[in-house]
Amino acid sequence: TDEFLVSDAGTLKRIDYSLIKGGGITEADMFRLTADITGTNADITSNLERPDNSSFAKIGTGMSESSGIFTFPSTGLYLIIATGTFLFNSSDLIAALEANVTTNNSSYADIFQVQAGYEGSNSKYETNTNSGFINVTDTSNIKIKFSTASFGGNTLLKGDTTYNKTNFTFIRLGDSQ
Repeated sequence: TDEFLVSDAGTLKRIDYSLIKGGGITEADMFRLTADITGTNADITSNLERPDNSSFAKIGTGMSESSGIFTFPSTGLYLIIATGTFLFNSSDLIAALEANVTTNNSSYADIFQVQAGYEGSNSKYETNTNSGFINVTDTSNIKIKFSTASFGGNTLLKGDTTYNKTNFTFIRLGDSQ
């Protein structure tokens, strides 16, 4: 009847299952860039979508996105993973995809960067990933956005509507701390 017996120093106690059941991951979502960004250092405000292939599914409500600003569906400790695919058409020693967080729904700070670089004259693709935790204690004020930085004029951040090249993953790991 949804109860467990637990031994506590030799004394059996009944515990209701609802008190010990684990919730597991309650939120997991992903967005991807759908078009290339060329030689720009700015916030990513458009060309974002959830993957639309038949194998994709999210857990929970999922993230809300408006003009590149992502709002968390519930409080909790979130793992954010960003993957950037860069195309260097000429030398560019560093290009970065930045994750920027606000805790007051106003000013943003860079919490991590996905970096790549190339010193050469031929074209070169490079894909890199980085991640960070965000302790979301207030869904109205704590938000995340992504931007490009240090891009040379011939450097592209690659996007595609068919499969992930540059993408953003959001996983709620547990309660906020």
